[in-house]
Amino acid sequence: MPRLTQAAALFNEDCISGMRSRIADGSVDVVVTSPPYNLGIEYSRYDDTLSREEYLTWLGEWADETKRVLSDKGSLFLNIGGKPKDPLVPFQVLNVMTGRFVLQNVIHWIKSIAIEKCDAGDYPGISGDVSVGHYKPIRSERFVNDCHEYIFHLTISGDVPLDRLAVGVPYQDKSNVGRWKSGGPDVRCRGNTWFIPYATIQSRDGERPHPATFPVKLPEMCMRLHGIERIRLAMDPFLGLGHSAVAAARLGVPFAGFEIDGEYLKEARGLLEKETRRIPGL
Repeated sequence: MPRLTQAAALFNEDCISGMRSRIADGSVDVVVTSPPYNLGIEYSRYDDTLSREEYLTWLGEWADETKRVLSDKGSLFLNIGGKPKDPLVPFQVLNVMTGRFVLQNVIHWIKSIAIEKCDAGDYPGISGDVSVGHYKPIRSERFVNDCHEYIFHLTISGDVPLDRLAVGVPYQDKSNVGRWKSGGPDVRCRGNTWFIPYATIQSRDGERPHPATFPVKLPEMCMRLHGIERIRLAMDPFLGLGHSAVAAARLGVPFAGFEIDGEYLKEARGLLEKETRRIPGL
């Protein structure tokens, strides 16, 4: 089986066959990925309109291969969303995954949030109502706008230690810093709600090279949470535009990614090359 000797190895091939031929058993410590949601998204090379049964069967095949390559203390961070008319997808996917893994954490990727001043209280810097982030608006008398997605943290054993403070936040009430016996720095666990806005069409110069991609900060936070010093190899089986590869480069983590669409892979390689030029020593 070929060894991955590059800092980042990106392959233009199906991830299931690619993992079988290129990735050794138990050699991956972190997987951060977002598989197709089967919600009719218009990818250029992938049919996102399979029957639900076909989709879940295929996802199970992918999960089996992913479990083979994941280390005993590895983490799989699976980003999945639904849509107002079909909100069951994340839960049906989770049902498939928990046949192979243990659900250790559920993280909510918050894309947009509104906070009224009366609910915020006397927090410094909040002088009025706040509405931040972006979402895809819908016109409906039945559904509300969908402003979040799930990140399911799956492991083989359910007891993988995490570096919680690596993605921590400062205490709002500084009296909490020394409240506990152990003391410690001015940082606490962020919890399982992560507000991470995504780039809009306007900020991408009006172009959308990929219809569904997460921000670089999302895989970066996942890798930090797992503990970057314990990552021998990170992987994204559904690479898309390569945001997980960029995150790994920023953290100095070896990386492998698979993408069946040559145009997406070209974009990913270009983005990664731009990032590595920016980082001294790479």
